[in-house]
Amino acid sequence: MPIVVRIDVQLAKRKMSVGEFAERVGITPANVAVLKNGRAKAVRFSTLEAMCRVLECQPGDLLEWVED
Repeated sequence: MPIVVRIDVQLAKRKMSVGEFAERVGITPANVAVLKNGRAKAVRFSTLEAMCRVLECQPGDLLEWVED
């Protein structure tokens, strides 16, 4: 998949655990794992907005296009 989710980088910068992130965003830790592992087929804008709010970043900080 050419779109890579870079949640790990942002979590590490903020020294935030997956559990805390999931709780603050309003999703399950399992869904965070799906995003991190590249198994997600879609992300709702409302979820992306919440992730950016919690991590104080831009969508481009979380999503990256990588050529196959």
